Amino acid sequence: MKTTIDIHDELLLRAKRHARQTGRTLREIVESGLRMALGKRETPAPRHCWQDLSVGEPGEPNPFEKYTWAEMLEMSYDRSPQE
Repeated sequence: MKTTIDIHDELLLRAKRHARQTGRTLREIVESGLRMALGKRETPAPRHCWQDLSVGEPGEPNPFEKYTWAEMLEMSYDRSPQE
């Protein structure tokens, strides 16, 4: 079902960033949050299971944070991101 909701700008930006970083859609993030708020712990199985290939030390800036998912996909195929 489609609906319109008013979300604080900063919260929406954080949700979009989290969705991008986790490879999920904004819809999945919102639905997951609603399920938690309503006390239902039924979370859908992740679509992908990636091996943790983290680099650097905890607390260091994430070098990939500046890229969009599409740019990282391009880089994974050895193509330069579109600028």
